[in-house]
Amino acid sequence: MTLYNLTPFEQLRAGRLSLRLTNLFIGLLLFALAMALLIRAQLGVDPWDVLHLGLANHIPLSLGTIVILVGFAVLIAWIPLKQWPGLGTIANVLVIGLGLDFFLWAIPDVHGLGWQIAVLLGAIIINGLGGALYIGCHFGPGPRDGLMTGLHLRTGKSIRLIRTVIELSVLAIGWLLGGPVGVGTVAYALLIGPATQFFFKYAIVTLPSTQRA
Repeated sequence: MTLYNLTPFEQLRAGRLSLRLTNLFIGLLLFALAMALLIRAQLGVDPWDVLHLGLANHIPLSLGTIVILVGFAVLIAWIPLKQWPGLGTIANVLVIGLGLDFFLWAIPDVHGLGWQIAVLLGAIIINGLGGALYIGCHFGPGPRDGLMTGLHLRTGKSIRLIRTVIELSVLAIGWLLGGPVGVGTVAYALLIGPATQFFFKYAIVTLPSTQRA
């Protein structure tokens, strides 16, 4: 059972709070670590990070700050879609941005094709685990997933179509701004789904049935 349709207060009352909060913050930090590793591998990054890095070429702010600002801009787009942000939604924006700046400070660029490929694949695996922990803790969708589901509910178009349009649009804008597109971008697109699915069965927190009052 996922609780994306519940308010933040109802999500807190859903049970197993300590475990869920632990999984939430571990998952978000793993997201940030994976983003930093993809960047340091220098083989291309996921579409949203292509946008973030493209913006960083023109805005004199840290990459983590840009991630936070883009995240809040996406949340503003939720307003006409009548989407509820969860506690995890807000934490997603702040923790990933702050964590990304820390990991980029701590991790140097990777050199040598073999090491770059290894780091790229490791980043995708870490991202998959982080995504499974985040989804499995039932604290609401991330800003980008919420935008996707909101557009699906408002337009009636398929999730697959909306996701594809969003990802390609973000990728194109980021590329035009100078963001790095490469084999890592393609690898991420192909492997992140299976990686997340693999970990999801181990990461989901089972909750008692929850109903609105």
